[in-house]
Amino acid sequence: MSTKLEHDSGGSAGVHPDKQDKRLGLGALTALVVGSMIGGGAFNLAADLAQGANAGAILIGWVITGIGIIALGLSFQNLTMRRPDLDGGVYSYARAGFGSFVGFNSAWGYWLSAWLGNVAYATLLFSSVGYFFPIFEGGQNIASIIGASIMLWLVHTLILRGVHEASMINIVTTIAKLVPIFAFITITLFFFNLENFTFDFWGQGGFSWGSVRDQVVSTMLVTLWVFIGVEGAVVLSGRARKRSDVGKATVIGLLGTLVIYLLISIMSLGLMTPENVANASQPAMAYLLESAVGPWGAMLINGGLVISVLGAWLGWTLLAAEIPFVAAKDGVFPKWFTKENQNQAPVNALWLTNGLIQLFLFTFLISDAAYNFAFSLASSAILIPYVFSAFYQVKVAKNGIGYSSGERKTRDLAIGLVASVYGLWLIYAAGIDYLLLTTLLYAPGTLLYMKAQRENGIKSLTKTEWMVAGVLTALAIFAVVRILSGNISVI
Repeated sequence: MSTKLEHDSGGSAGVHPDKQDKRLGLGALTALVVGSMIGGGAFNLAADLAQGANAGAILIGWVITGIGIIALGLSFQNLTMRRPDLDGGVYSYARAGFGSFVGFNSAWGYWLSAWLGNVAYATLLFSSVGYFFPIFEGGQNIASIIGASIMLWLVHTLILRGVHEASMINIVTTIAKLVPIFAFITITLFFFNLENFTFDFWGQGGFSWGSVRDQVVSTMLVTLWVFIGVEGAVVLSGRARKRSDVGKATVIGLLGTLVIYLLISIMSLGLMTPENVANASQPAMAYLLESAVGPWGAMLINGGLVISVLGAWLGWTLLAAEIPFVAAKDGVFPKWFTKENQNQAPVNALWLTNGLIQLFLFTFLISDAAYNFAFSLASSAILIPYVFSAFYQVKVAKNGIGYSSGERKTRDLAIGLVASVYGLWLIYAAGIDYLLLTTLLYAPGTLLYMKAQRENGIKSLTKTEWMVAGVLTALAIFAVVRILSGNISVI
């Protein structure tokens, strides 16, 4: 596992035939990308967007997101071609381009985002189950915690049986989750009302640059949240049957998902006014379809959401365990994370990941907005890995890393610059509060990095690393002060 792949070969050098059969092909990789992106967020997308923006601003937000996320996806595709020796995706790009400490923080941030996203999935899952079984109503009560905990450890047990087996189940759930989504899009075509869509198109009072800018900014973490997972094939590139399939799966999954999200947003705003969409119960798609066709519509969507979230939960648990495992093999995480079981599952990384999810499930009891808080924090945490991947695309294209003599690099350099600007824009759009909360999670990671360095015979951080660690710690302390003073709410 994680053996380096030949760049254009159909297999992997030095891989036993039995293990080669269990490597992931184009279909499995594409399903992982789509399955990781289309999770619970797609089913509540319309309401999450409408809470801060009207139709005009939402469309502008999608244009910005489409350009930025396509540039980021193409960057991942190019980097898999130019650096086929890097198997850890967003983590390994940051490390190769900017050093071990930046690489560690990218891996740490990605890992944080992955398991925080699963906390968000848990509350949305049992909110949907509550439609059928009232004991779980709302998805944030004791019954929901018990149910989510059972599901958490069932997924854990499945992955312990092997990554290949889990990815095959992910293909099935990916296909199953698309059925209700396509049904929603098709049915709402017949109920689309242009007056609803154009109602307060730019917001109350009409168009103004300041209002529209604020509305567009409010959409950014939401659109980022539903696209997290675009790098799924890249993260598991070390398990791919063919290196070339990684880039193909990324682009195919990204473009298809972008079209689906755009249609969900437009069709939803054609069913109800933005205010009504924003106030829709979770999951909004079920509420919207029920308003058009009756209770069977809500049943279809809620059933589809259960399957969708289960698939996304499985896919994200795979990714969450893989990142610290790969980083530990490179000496950036402590060696403890490298342990595998007989099925080649990263067992220690998996136990720690799911243990933390279990602890965070108890936030259901103290917060009535666990889903929004978890997905916003997950989106903030992944900004660092994404931004440094985009920066590395610029560096690779500018310096001609992996390019043959005379090969043009202008297009790839432009893609990297667009992805970088998009990443920086997202940091701005996230807002100071969520970024400060994120430093609370990033700062303790330095201790883990120092332990890994000592295992590699390095007794101290460099001056630059100490400076970065100091800034993170200072920001984390500032975040605590703002929380205690009531300026930042965590519940």
